[in-house]
Amino acid sequence: MKSGRLLEMLLLLQARGRMTAAELAERLEVSPRTVYRDAEALSSAGVPIYTERGRAGGIALLPGYRTDVTGLTRDEARALFVLTTGGVHEDLGLGAAARSAILKVMRAVPAPFQPAAAATSQRILVDPAGWMRGREAPGSLGVLQAAVFSERRLRLGYRSSGQREASERVVDPYGLVCKGGIWYLVADQEGEARLFRVSRVVSASVDEAPVRRRDGVELGALWEELRRQVEERPAGVRVVARVRRDWLDLFTRMNAAHLVDGDGSVDGDGSGDGDGSGDGDDEWVRVQLRFAAVMAARPLLGYGANVEVVSPPEVRADLAEVAAEVVAQYGIEHAFGTLPE
Repeated sequence: MKSGRLLEMLLLLQARGRMTAAELAERLEVSPRTVYRDAEALSSAGVPIYTERGRAGGIALLPGYRTDVTGLTRDEARALFVLTTGGVHEDLGLGAAARSAILKVMRAVPAPFQPAAAATSQRILVDPAGWMRGREAPGSLGVLQAAVFSERRLRLGYRSSGQREASERVVDPYGLVCKGGIWYLVADQEGEARLFRVSRVVSASVDEAPVRRRDGVELGALWEELRRQVEERPAGVRVVARVRRDWLDLFTRMNAAHLVDGDGSVDGDGSGDGDGSGDGDDEWVRVQLRFAAVMAARPLLGYGANVEVVSPPEVRADLAEVAAEVVAQYGIEHAFGTLPE
């Protein structure tokens, strides 16, 4: 344990420069006295480490000293080389930098662990984007990123969902989040936490005014709060539908966000229940879903006769009306041209 602590102290001093004994003690979870003893042990081992007393003092390495020792274990080395695709680094303008960094880190990995690290990069791939959904253009991501790192406010032209025109907003950014291949800006607007989908940002400019963030609020905690609000938002319409059993797996995957309790559990055997189907066999499975509004259930028409909405009546009526419009649009004359007499 002591050797690992000594190595961690060495890496901390390399990364951060001068640190006080109290700072090192907090990071290493030991007492300041132990920190001083460890510094003496490193000095005895030939590491050019020194201490200075006084208000501006601390513990530091001689300028220019570096060590190639990474201290990585086998599993830590493998974890670094799990590749992520989906264009996240490219969106941020860091694609080339990420590839260069991987090569540099590979050279720093202890030689015995390099084969395992290389194999991991060739055999494990993480793609954060969802199925059957094209990636959204990052649009103003570069401007948003500049504001985040320069600690400046942002002026946005933002088009909210369902709105045709954009409105101007002045926001205080906390950071950027990529979820499921979609970028979001997490920011305060008039002191309240908001989530802005980057693809809906029509225009963006960095303000000269410094950012005004609430004390003690961090990006990670704020994102969790906003994510929970979105996921736990009560939907307006509860829908019961019948799904053909051989379509159930595909249906539950494609509608996971709408499924009640996130599953496709059977609710009865599909017979009777006043729906007039009278199938009485094991061909159908009932599922329960939630949608924000009646019209939000219209994608269920895409499953054709393999999915039938049982309730509520207003959703059935809306689907029937849309289906009738589609039939009128794609009647036999439109599908095959004028038939010969």
